[in-house]
Amino acid sequence: MREAYSLVWSVLVLLFRSRVSLEAEILILRHQLNIQRRHVPKRVPFSAMDRLIFVGLYRLVPNTIKAFTIVTPDTVIRWHRAGFRSYWRWKSRHRCGRPTVPLEIRRLIREMSIANPLWGAPRIHGELLKLGIEIGQTSVAKYMARRRSPPSQGFVIEVIDCENIDKSKG
Repeated sequence: MREAYSLVWSVLVLLFRSRVSLEAEILILRHQLNIQRRHVPKRVPFSAMDRLIFVGLYRLVPNTIKAFTIVTPDTVIRWHRAGFRSYWRWKSRHRCGRPTVPLEIRRLIREMSIANPLWGAPRIHGELLKLGIEIGQTSVAKYMARRRSPPSQGFVIEVIDCENIDKSKG
């Protein structure tokens, strides 16, 4: 966390420095990174805050991806995507609410609706209440088996007998 404060402080200081001093500092920092890259093992461990800073800078100024030397740009983009995945996983997590209907009751509703095709949700709901199963009528309608509607009578396919047509012409 201390590093993040230091980064914010240095950004504020950079706003008031001259362009020549900024370019000189950038050259010195790049040279230090090149030296460090030669002497440090291939994989440098990063903390979550380091990753957050890299991804944040990438989000604010996408052109900064060219300046990365310690990590590859693909790594930063992978961290960014992982952050999005974790955000949406958190966003779509199961929250409190109406409890789910147990699997046995869902199967029973489906079997009853298949065995008795003329029964609707109110009738099946009443039968379940007689059995002592407390469930709402809308839940019963939700778990009933879907029925196919009969084919429409407006569309008829006519089959033509080719043999009879030839005989009637000749």
